[in-house]
Amino acid sequence: MEFREDQVERYSRHIILKEVGGTGQKKLLNARVLVIGAGGLGSPVSMYLAAAGVGTIGIVDMDDVDLSNLQRQILHSTQTVGKPKVHSAFETLTAMNPDVRVIPVTDRLTADNVLDLFRDYDVIVDGSDNFGTRYVVNDAAFFLRKPLVSGSILRFEGQVIVLEGYRETPCYRCLYPEAPPPGLVPSCSEAGVLGVLAGTVGTLQASEVVKLILGIGEPLRDRLLIYDALAMSFRKVRVPKDPNCPLCGKNPLIHTVSGSTDWACSI
Repeated sequence: MEFREDQVERYSRHIILKEVGGTGQKKLLNARVLVIGAGGLGSPVSMYLAAAGVGTIGIVDMDDVDLSNLQRQILHSTQTVGKPKVHSAFETLTAMNPDVRVIPVTDRLTADNVLDLFRDYDVIVDGSDNFGTRYVVNDAAFFLRKPLVSGSILRFEGQVIVLEGYRETPCYRCLYPEAPPPGLVPSCSEAGVLGVLAGTVGTLQASEVVKLILGIGEPLRDRLLIYDALAMSFRKVRVPKDPNCPLCGKNPLIHTVSGSTDWACSI
């Protein structure tokens, strides 16, 4: 493909980077990324991917915009309160970059439809807020051999990791073998979350996605990045692949996607 004159100008700061260049920008324009959740993490992820020129961005969310979302979910505005989040996201992202094809998905993500939904994408980004959804997303990405960029936030702390359990690196079940008992880990609506924390963690997720598409740098494949906003500190924790993991271990017990998703999905 040849760049149009306006594309050369739009992506000029990428093109002059030797690690990206015209070849890398074409990879971005041809890439397909699916974002789970149009909330606190999905907002900065999708906005930076759209700005970068990622050609197709799918966004899965069945919620409507609520006034309480606007403290952190920057895809949306006062004018879109009450609208489906994916429609609000479509308006924001296409206005930002008309090169980008935005695919809104309002269907509930389930074990029955997740494989079909993920199949045509290159990278999956998880911005959900509950363990049920994260396990379903992880398992589907594993079976389809899709890299999964997972992020989470609560109160003043966030985490990011790239999960490719089909390689010699961990999957989400290596990190969290079992979901904690109900009520043990509060949700953001129960414990609160610093709004700008979502921006930091979501931007880190977007950075990992771009690196994966371009094949540059060192993605967080076996390292969990932990960010403490109050201390302004980052630390990386090595996460080994669990040989006894029921999904990606030596003797797997899980052979298909199962389980349910709890849709208070976007953080």
